[in-house]
Amino acid sequence: MQTSKDEICASLLGLEMELMQPAVRRNRARVEALLDPEFVEIGASGRVWSRPQILDLLATEPHAEPPQITDFQLRILTPNNTPQLALVTYRTLSSQRGAALRSSLWRCDGMQWRCVFHQGTVEPQGAV
Repeated sequence: MQTSKDEICASLLGLEMELMQPAVRRNRARVEALLDPEFVEIGASGRVWSRPQILDLLATEPHAEPPQITDFQLRILTPNNTPQLALVTYRTLSSQRGAALRSSLWRCDGMQWRCVFHQGTVEPQGAV
């Protein structure tokens, strides 16, 4: 398991990018491995999605080009910077969907990181 903040940041950025890949999104087993059993998402529409709902939705999602990720930041939320709970925030830029601000909460069980919560908020045009 990574111990430095830079290693954790790189790992979580990689996992966020993986979750945006069309082939991964349609791979139910891989998404199950990446999402914590308690996973919840609040979509841009304001709708709350459970893990089973997200798994079903992603399995049939139409192909879309992955967005570009910018402004990726990591905050370790557990005492003494032990890597058990981490918040990542970032911006995505997509030619199809525009810009969005995103945040994810990741939990490490000692072996792997799994996403517990995600929220995406569409940015108004011209906001930066």
